[in-house]
Amino acid sequence: MRARMRTTYLRLPLRGWGVMLVAALAVAVAGCGSSTPAPTPSIASTCQAVSAVLSDGPDPSADPVGYAEAQVLPLRHIQTADRDLQRAIGDLASAYLQYYTTGGNSAARQAVSQAGKDVDAICPGATS
Repeated sequence: MRARMRTTYLRLPLRGWGVMLVAALAVAVAGCGSSTPAPTPSIASTCQAVSAVLSDGPDPSADPVGYAEAQVLPLRHIQTADRDLQRAIGDLASAYLQYYTTGGNSAARQAVSQAGKDVDAICPGATS
């Protein structure tokens, strides 16, 4: 008599398979998404306002100090409910003010560059 080999299969109740399937789909869908969520309509309109302000005024390459001065008040007038974006815009306005008051020294240039990156992290391309 031959010994019968038994194959053991994983036995999960039907509900268990459903949970595993949902978890697998969630992981798959999460991998397909963009790393940057789409901005809400209010953030998008604020980003457009920032872009509009920064595109107005003197030519930044011809008169960087005058350009910085021209950005401070219009940026300060932009209001948004998004605290991170409001902080980034305020930091950019402060950096431009520092640039203007120091005549564009190295620390001020660095502050403007970092503040611009912070705004661009929320509003891609707004400062370029």
